[in-house]
Amino acid sequence: MGSWLTYFWWGGDPDLVNPRSGLTRREVYAVQQSWAPVYANSVANGTELLKRLFRAYPETKEFFKMVRKSSEDDYAQNPQFKAHVINLMGSLNVAVNNLNQPDVVAAMMNKLGESHGRRKIQQEHFYDLKDVLVKMFIEVLKLEGATLAAWGKTVDFWYKHIFESLSPGNSR
Repeated sequence: MGSWLTYFWWGGDPDLVNPRSGLTRREVYAVQQSWAPVYANSVANGTELLKRLFRAYPETKEFFKMVRKSSEDDYAQNPQFKAHVINLMGSLNVAVNNLNQPDVVAAMMNKLGESHGRRKIQQEHFYDLKDVLVKMFIEVLKLEGATLAAWGKTVDFWYKHIFESLSPGNSR
C-alpha cells in the first residue's frame, strides 16, 4: 500500500502511539480483531475465564457469593453468576471497541475501579485475572507476538485507570 493510501486506510499513521493509551492504531486493530471471536460466544468464554481464575487462584472465588460454595458444574445454572459473566464480557467488549477513544475507556475503568474497591478487591486480584486471561488467549486463541503484546499494553492501560480509583492501600 502506498503512503497516502495507508493513511487513508488507518485514519493516520498506523504506528503512531496514542499518548493516552500507549497503543498504536495497528495494536488497537489487532486487539479488536482478536477479541471478536471471543465475544461471539461471550457467555461460554466468560464462564471459562472465571472457572480458570477460580482454579488458578481459589481465593478469588470468595468474592463471588453466588458460587462461593458451588461446584464448577453448577455455575452455568446460577442466574446471578451468568449475569456477572454477561456484565464482565459486555464491559470488556465496550472497552475493546472504544480503544480509539482512550479518554472514554479511562473513565470507564475509573468507575470499574471504584466499584471493585468497594468490594475490597485488590490490585493483586486484577493481576491474577490478567495472568489467566493471557494464558487463555495463548491456549485457546493461539495468540502470539505482536497481538499478544498489544493485549498486554491494552490491559496495562486499563489497569492503570482501574488502580487510580481502587481503594487506597491496595497496591501489589
